[in-house]
Amino acid sequence: QVQLVESGGGSVQAGGSLRLSCVASGYPGRFYYMAWFRQVPGKEREGVAAIGSNGRTIYAGSVEGRFTISQDNALNTLWLQMNSLKPEDTARYYCAAPAQDFWIKYALDGGRYNYWGQGTQVTVSS
Repeated sequence: QVQLVESGGGSVQAGGSLRLSCVASGYPGRFYYMAWFRQVPGKEREGVAAIGSNGRTIYAGSVEGRFTISQDNALNTLWLQMNSLKPEDTARYYCAAPAQDFWIKYALDGGRYNYWGQGTQVTVSS
């Protein structure tokens, strides 16, 4: 059974930083991508950042320049470094991975992903 487990969420003041982690297990082989999504109750899920096994990255425009996605060489641990946090970044953040390959232009589309973590809450106060 594939498991993705997030950690690192919490409460922080605007302008602060958090580092989220996701550890994957139970997957035979390498994921084509790993990605972060976030969701606020009543709003659609939003792709935040994704990284391919080749190291290419894609970011949502709302976080580009503030967030950095990275992964280890074994491609089973994912991080999201979040700097200059804003109240609008408040959401539950989910780690995700797909079972198939696709063009990186689609890597922020949650419908492309098969495996999801339980999420970790990030709350940014003003």
